[in-house]
Amino acid sequence: MKRLEGKTALVTGASRGIGRGIALRLAAEGANVVVHYGTRIDDANETVAAIEAIGGTAFPVGAELNSLEGVDRLLKILDEELIRRTGNNTFDILVNNAGIGTSSSFEETSEEELDRLFAVNVKAPFFLVQKSLERLRDGGRIINISSGVTRIAFPHIMAYNLTKGALNTFTLHLAKLLGPRGITVNSVMPGIVDTDVNKPWLHAPEGRKFAEEMSALGRVGEPSDIADIVAFAASPDGRWVTGQMLDATGGSHL
Repeated sequence: MKRLEGKTALVTGASRGIGRGIALRLAAEGANVVVHYGTRIDDANETVAAIEAIGGTAFPVGAELNSLEGVDRLLKILDEELIRRTGNNTFDILVNNAGIGTSSSFEETSEEELDRLFAVNVKAPFFLVQKSLERLRDGGRIINISSGVTRIAFPHIMAYNLTKGALNTFTLHLAKLLGPRGITVNSVMPGIVDTDVNKPWLHAPEGRKFAEEMSALGRVGEPSDIADIVAFAASPDGRWVTGQMLDATGGSHL
């Protein structure tokens, strides 16, 4: 039997990149995967098709997570789809992966941009968990996708770094709050990963060299590197790990 057979997982931002890798990995372990997307419906459908191609089950749910209304929309659609497909609206695993970045320096960051970053990267996960407490089954899993910049000084994207630090604090307190229900809560902190977002600079020779030299392992991360760690945290094997910040940077800047 697969480790996540009979489980339902909601992965936000699963239409591409790390989110797609996580969705595929959880599906390979037997989970029924809810593929959340913001606006990229075609990419989300590609993720669902890829899951079905390996014998898994999945369906897409679209909602932009830049406001409380977006969180409510996501949960409304999720409730309808889960009840239609399974007879109830409960699930077992929540992966808060959806997020946005910035290229603005500390000096250039505006109030509007800071608010937007916190709305998507912090406010949305906060209220998604808060509003999902009755939906999330006892013994479930919450995995927040944070970033290695919470332990490495990268001041040129400071606003983004602050949001991921907040997510780590959220993880710690949630683990204590939900522990009595047997729900584990952990952060996974990726380093540089070869995704579409990073492709413009990472596929240039100097960018690749910079990224490879950061890691103690001498290479750039792949979505599957992060997905495997998430799968562990989501599985019964991760039952005794909670409130942790799991470094997934390949030993960057040791």
